[in-house]
Amino acid sequence: MLRNKNLIPLSHQHQRALALCVRIDRAQPIRVTDLESWLAEIEQLFEQEIRIHFAAEEQVLFPTASRFAELIPLVEELISDHASLRDSFGRAKARAISTESLLIFAGQLSTHIRKEERQLFEILQQLMSEKDLAELGTRLEDALKGAAQSCALPNERTKLQPRR
Repeated sequence: MLRNKNLIPLSHQHQRALALCVRIDRAQPIRVTDLESWLAEIEQLFEQEIRIHFAAEEQVLFPTASRFAELIPLVEELISDHASLRDSFGRAKARAISTESLLIFAGQLSTHIRKEERQLFEILQQLMSEKDLAELGTRLEDALKGAAQSCALPNERTKLQPRR
């Protein structure tokens, strides 16, 4: 299903986070000497965008979705994902993630995003009227104001290298 324009700001942020996950996956095995660069990029992404993104979802999107009984279990699961991911972002900031854990983190973040995109957003678009989606979009836009609007560029150690 085509993404409703009122959910696109969240989807754009999802795309930027997924790009990081793909780069982490494709960079395997990540050298210990490059780990600091990856963790710094993860910390930056969280501070500039994901922290605000999670808050917008928790304060605006999830309460709206919880009005629909069939979405309550999914919303509860997504809130639990946020708690686990916040812990992982905190460990990245504390530089307490190993190269092996980095791949696990990328998998968790990717799975969470795909759940939101493929399940939550799709069902919300079916259940909500265009008027209600427009109201949701306005509230999300306001909640996301402090987030970065563009993708942070990878540094020399975290950008993908051509395959040989």
